[in-house]
Amino acid sequence: MKEIRRKDRAISVEESVILLNKAEYGVLSTINEDGKPYGVPLNFCFIDSHIYFHSAIEGHKVENIQQNRYVSFCVVGNTEILPDKFSTKYESVIVFGEVEEVFGKDKQIALEGLVRKYAPEFIEEGRKYIASQKDKTRVYRININRLTGKARKE
Repeated sequence: MKEIRRKDRAISVEESVILLNKAEYGVLSTINEDGKPYGVPLNFCFIDSHIYFHSAIEGHKVENIQQNRYVSFCVVGNTEILPDKFSTKYESVIVFGEVEEVFGKDKQIALEGLVRKYAPEFIEEGRKYIASQKDKTRVYRININRLTGKARKE
């Protein structure tokens, strides 16, 4: 795999993890059986060095994951257009990894992680919702093989 081209813009793993924890959403990229790319924005949570997301029981994303478990996932943090420099301030992280469906305790931990991230004032209600909907959703974990972060701060 190629190294990051703009090494002067590389951010540390620690800074990348901070961005993964604060990003509102990310884009999951998969490949279909014909080798065509598919990118889909989704909600996610970052727990114990893994990215978790939920999905419908079936669909394009699920089909792609079932036939090829290698994915990339990216998040973009704060951005600011710099018109006088014909550039942009930005921060981003790209993850490369393998995705797998999780069940049981791992599925519960991930779903509760999503509730803590997106609805922290509704934890108990979220647990009830999870109990009523758990069998109607799939949960996946991205096992990270490589992570790169970049930022232009000036």
